Amino acid sequence: MTKSELIEKVVQEHAVLNMKVSEMLVNTVFDSIEDALRAGDKVEIRGFGSFTIRERTGREARNPKSGEVVSIPAKKTPFFKTGKDLKERVNC
Repeated sequence: MTKSELIEKVVQEHAVLNMKVSEMLVNTVFDSIEDALRAGDKVEIRGFGSFTIRERTGREARNPKSGEVVSIPAKKTPFFKTGKDLKERVNC
């Protein structure tokens, strides 16, 4: 499901919301999650899952084509852990 499909689904499920309002709603949710992760906070949606930031250390790797050693810098990456309820609903 794409973001635009999600917006259309919100419009279909809630007749009082038009496309513009639904788009603002979906964007606000995504932006809020992004802002919290940037601030270093954990975002937990009960029954769905939690978003956190994991810090990956720098490391040395090889370019598979040339065999040259390449340095990969440390970075932060978002991580999603599925909630128990979501796992159960998907595997029913």
